[in-house]
Amino acid sequence: MKHDIVEKNIGLMIVLTLIAMSFGGLAQVVPLFFIQSTTTPIEGLKPLPALVLEGRDIYIREGCHVCHTQMIRPFRSETERYGHYSVAGEQVYEHPFLWGSKRTGPDVARVGGRYSDEWHLAHLYNPRDVVPVSNMPGFPWLFENIVTGEDTAAKMTALRKVGVPYTDSDIANAATPFVGGGVNEADALVAYLQQLGTLIKQKR
Repeated sequence: MKHDIVEKNIGLMIVLTLIAMSFGGLAQVVPLFFIQSTTTPIEGLKPLPALVLEGRDIYIREGCHVCHTQMIRPFRSETERYGHYSVAGEQVYEHPFLWGSKRTGPDVARVGGRYSDEWHLAHLYNPRDVVPVSNMPGFPWLFENIVTGEDTAAKMTALRKVGVPYTDSDIANAATPFVGGGVNEADALVAYLQQLGTLIKQKR
């Protein structure tokens, strides 16, 4: 009889559903804040340098994370193709996380150092020049747009407020890599890609 009351009252059903989902979400999320393996940086992890930080923002702006995950699952089929599975300690300073769940293109969590800078630049300009069957669009405008670094210090300051350990020196020197006319966006994006996953190597 009580079920009839809930099932016939859509407003009450919505409220009770939200309450149930809230408890379920809290039960799954809250414990993660107290598990050391999810909150402790892996050995050698440092905040992204200025140029790499700008490259990451370009990666997000251009929607690269929509087609390329950065999350290798602990399955043989994935680790043999992409490398060591992803661990939470790699992502402690990531805001937002870019793990993802959809792969239109291959996972890039361990792409750092796998290809040369020249390969990446050619791939960004016209992917089919290096991967003939690729369905990825080209990004020629990245070779024309310039990163000036004028906002980099402000980004670092904001990230420090949420726990990324940027130092006063990091922030004061944030514009240094861009002195002399800036850096084109393609180079900044490649700098970001080339450091992905390099702290954890595939265990053979």
